[in-house]
Amino acid sequence: MIVQEEKKYQVNYTLKLTVLWLLGAVSDRLWLAFDKSVPAWDQADYLTGSLTYWHAFQNTQLFSGEWWTHFWELSPKVPPLTYILAVPFQTLFGRGADEATLVHLLFSAILLTSVYYLGSKFFNPKVGFWAATLCILFPGLYRYRLQFLLDYPLTAMVTSSFCCLTFWYYSNSTSSSDRSLPETHLQTTSLADEIKSPSVTSAFRFPLTWLWATAFGLTFGLAILVKQTTIFFLLMPLLWVGINILRKRQWLSLIQLIYSVSLSVAVCYPWVRTNWLLILTAGKRATVDSAIAEGDPNLLSLDAWFYYLKLLPYHLSLPLLIIPMSGFIFYIIRSIKKIDKRTNKTNWEDFRWLGVFLIGSYLICSLNINKDFRYTLPLLPVLSILLAACLMQFPIKIGQKIRNLTVGLAVILMMLNLWPVPGMFLRKTAAWLSPGAVYYAHLGQEWPQRKVIAEIVKSAPYLQSTLGVLPSTPEINQHNLNYYGALQNFQVYGRQVGTNLKQVPQDARSLSWFITKTNEQGSVNRIEKAQAAIVNTIEQSQNFQLQKSWQLPDNSNLNLYHSQFLPVEVHPLTTPQEKVKLDYVILSPKIRPGEPIPITYKWSGSWENLQSGLVLLTYQRENKRQEAEGKTGKSMGILLSTTPPLQTTINFRQSREGEVSNLSDEKAKI
Repeated sequence: MIVQEEKKYQVNYTLKLTVLWLLGAVSDRLWLAFDKSVPAWDQADYLTGSLTYWHAFQNTQLFSGEWWTHFWELSPKVPPLTYILAVPFQTLFGRGADEATLVHLLFSAILLTSVYYLGSKFFNPKVGFWAATLCILFPGLYRYRLQFLLDYPLTAMVTSSFCCLTFWYYSNSTSSSDRSLPETHLQTTSLADEIKSPSVTSAFRFPLTWLWATAFGLTFGLAILVKQTTIFFLLMPLLWVGINILRKRQWLSLIQLIYSVSLSVAVCYPWVRTNWLLILTAGKRATVDSAIAEGDPNLLSLDAWFYYLKLLPYHLSLPLLIIPMSGFIFYIIRSIKKIDKRTNKTNWEDFRWLGVFLIGSYLICSLNINKDFRYTLPLLPVLSILLAACLMQFPIKIGQKIRNLTVGLAVILMMLNLWPVPGMFLRKTAAWLSPGAVYYAHLGQEWPQRKVIAEIVKSAPYLQSTLGVLPSTPEINQHNLNYYGALQNFQVYGRQVGTNLKQVPQDARSLSWFITKTNEQGSVNRIEKAQAAIVNTIEQSQNFQLQKSWQLPDNSNLNLYHSQFLPVEVHPLTTPQEKVKLDYVILSPKIRPGEPIPITYKWSGSWENLQSGLVLLTYQRENKRQEAEGKTGKSMGILLSTTPPLQTTINFRQSREGEVSNLSDEKAKI
């Protein structure tokens, strides 16, 4: 009978958790459906990464070592798991920013489930459910569910990994006591009490510990493949576990810990092995250089150590911070007066374990000199468990009303922060109760990135073009123009140029397309002189002509300039020369559509003539009927048609034997 009641109880909360996930999903998708904004710098860069992996999956060769090496090289600095998981959503629903963010539905399910089980085991299922509810309503989390960044997936995976580590750690515990505290108060028995209860036999517990060890190893490795900063949050818990195991001489637990860490290393090893050098070299740029450029506080100052503590009202909102703390005061008063006989002596082992995660992670994040609002988001789910437990401490008669009022107020604040509701009083009230949480959906005029790319493709349909992007605002920057170019079969690449004053003349003559913007130029303070110089060069030069102009939603103008001179011109020789001769071409006997085709060329001629030579080859179809039908082909990512013929250039190198060698790395696609 008791087992049936527990199953019914569990099913009830599973349904509630599913409804909670659906409500969050509907809210997010509704916002994205109306929003007409464009991704900023990091968001666009990550979206391009997801599109790159989508393109790689169009030609999978799972049994090819070369393909796997290339697969991991596609993201040399940023772990690619989020990109990879976004591929099925973009395959099913189409390519685009909104379609890519569908992957957050998966991460939301992981996050809510992990928080629920952590809250249920440390306290009770009701605390777990309320903690999951708070995770939906925290401003620090819901605004990043709407953006394609790595921080929300990181939060979900770190919480999942910590959940598995917790279950494994306590499954090896030896303490035991009785659980008797009702749901409306803090749970005072440890998780070890439940695991070590008489109903759980040692025969079942032994494979259970290995199961949790395996789960932790997998989730930890996958979390690292989301973002390397996973280590910031799980390092202290792992050290705590390791020290306790050695102190208690629990050798079987030590073997399981080594097994789990080894499993996590095996999961992320292929990517790390392929890109370890770039991972190390990019670390300095992402921390030290970024911290200096952004003016982050020095580690010797108090601001560096209180930086994230000051952000708590921004991450949680005042109602979700103050009201739960008020409930904790009720708990303290009740404990002192001992007016509630149901209150047992608190088992501080559980709180110490949560404190190891929260305090240890906070100190390590503070030690990182590069600080940002979103870098401590993985702390919020565990913090939500403590806040949910505090919400349960109000007197029974008014407790449910207070909790409903708290959630209702948080929902209203979320609506006011996400939608531009008219009314100055409402906006000021929301800004006071939930500071820094405004993330309005852009409901006005669309930004013209797609039109810019379409104009370039229209003017140069058979070429890959590089667009020099001179402004750098959240809405107009090299990353989002590069992303929209990638959506057009990677035909246009956006790059920031004009960053060095001495190199402005070279930059201006190296590209055929440039984008300029009137009024606000964005984050170009460090290169202001160089940026102003190249803008003036492009706008005043007779070599460039204004191709098209668009008015932006901020009432400034976006201007697209195109060079009047082709970067490369090929003219036929007036007299034929026989210095270099192409003897034959070797193609692979097996050619499959969409796969790279190695081409071997055999040349004859003197090495002096070949060493400084550049050959332009023209490919033409032999079947004229196919040409007439207008079938198309692809070569090295360039869109090509049968008219004009496919052309490519070849640089020569010398083989070991001293003879003229073919271009072994030349590849084409049919």
